[in-house]
Amino acid sequence: MGDPKKAKRGIPPKSEFNSWYPSIVEIADLVDKRYPIKGMDVWKPYGLKAMSLIDTLARDQMSVTNHHEHRFPLLVPENLLDKENKLVSRLKAAREAGVDPSELRMEDVDSGFKKEVYWVTHGGENELDSPMFLRPTSETPMYTMFSLWVRSHTDLPLKTFQIVNTFRYETKQTRSFIRVREIHFFEAHTVHSDEKGATDQISEDANMVQAILHDLCLPNLVSKRPIWDTFPGAWYTMAADVVMPNGRTLQVATYHHYRDQWAKAFDLKYEDPHGETKFCHQTTFGMSERLLGSVVGMHGDDQGLIMPPAIAPFQVILLPIAAHVREDVMSEISTIKDRLSKLGIRTYLDDRDVRPGVKHFDWEIKGAPIRLELGPRDIDSGNCVITERTGKKYDVKLETLEDTVSAALKSVADELRYRANNVFSSLVLELPDIISSGSDYQFSSPLSDGTVYSFPFCGNDSDAEALEKLSGLTMLGECVENYPEPRKCIITGIPTTNKHHLARMY
Repeated sequence: MGDPKKAKRGIPPKSEFNSWYPSIVEIADLVDKRYPIKGMDVWKPYGLKAMSLIDTLARDQMSVTNHHEHRFPLLVPENLLDKENKLVSRLKAAREAGVDPSELRMEDVDSGFKKEVYWVTHGGENELDSPMFLRPTSETPMYTMFSLWVRSHTDLPLKTFQIVNTFRYETKQTRSFIRVREIHFFEAHTVHSDEKGATDQISEDANMVQAILHDLCLPNLVSKRPIWDTFPGAWYTMAADVVMPNGRTLQVATYHHYRDQWAKAFDLKYEDPHGETKFCHQTTFGMSERLLGSVVGMHGDDQGLIMPPAIAPFQVILLPIAAHVREDVMSEISTIKDRLSKLGIRTYLDDRDVRPGVKHFDWEIKGAPIRLELGPRDIDSGNCVITERTGKKYDVKLETLEDTVSAALKSVADELRYRANNVFSSLVLELPDIISSGSDYQFSSPLSDGTVYSFPFCGNDSDAEALEKLSGLTMLGECVENYPEPRKCIITGIPTTNKHHLARMY
């Protein structure tokens, strides 16, 4: 017989993750998926507030690192896409040929974003002379303007960012926050005088990503993407992947080193202190609503969401008990709200005329970190009752409430990190050895579904391709964390500290 609470909620058990995830995002009132365009959900207030708080984490990092927020137009003229396509095609062809991109001519090859964009071809009833498209990312509009803004070394570094909606004509199965057609997108773009400046920026980006993921209580894998999975316009790509409970990895952040390749295409130059004209070097750094999707997937349970305190729309839910019996219950709990709000703690006083059990039920689904109850007996004893969404329940002295609530929020975050690290560790395992069987190769033990595999590797692209084919999984790339001691490469047998991962990716 099923759990009646689960039946009432309509939430499948989290062990059935592929059913649980799409259910919980709607039951918890994050989005409404019934809008009549596939992959374009309606953000509900609770989900939008959580995403806005993630944006705040990003903006805080941008402020510390002297990035400045801009807002570029949504529409981009077709000729700019053509310029990008030519650049990407040339870089991709150069990579495949193993030559420097400057050795190839700019030829019209169908590459880039052309097949993935939404086109605007009419203004009213009139066909436009020059079609426009909705931005998939913002390199082309941004770099068109950067070439007008940058003239001298004194204009550098130029560090910009924006948080906007981007659009991709997604043809695969859509999934809220994970694969959508209208994407809530953070993108930072920087311009530097030389390669070292851009390389230093990549290191800064890496630190910012980890600071944000720490606040979201999310362990992650950081890899240098293999050459075939590097954005064709980049010199190299770094990516952070969260391992979801079903063992699939979700790419939540990327940062690209462009060297001077885009600057040459967009004529982005500066005059150095000696009067010499040089091309700039550039980077980009992107994150999206996948961050919220990873929070939902990693931390939720059979009862609903569990929001990390850093992005919980309401960190403390105040629940008056038997307010109809004692008039001072509402005045006392309102005082508590004021006390906590003065500390910057996001509170919500749930004074609905419904049973306390209904309120607990609702806020458990929404994953509020702390629920605080106050009734007549609590007032008489000078206490209140705190329930942490991660399981603890205890009495608290009202006189020390501020310190106790602050400690409770930290306790919830610490517990989420502990749980997430345990899930992470259980899903990331060592790849079995490869053994030969006649002319065929196989793993020494069967691979498990829903597992990410780590292994020592120093082979070439052909070796990596063979590994992908043998395992049916995808190479994430070279992990930034090496093995502490050399191990034999799983293909070549050569000792190496390089760690790689194979996974099934979203």
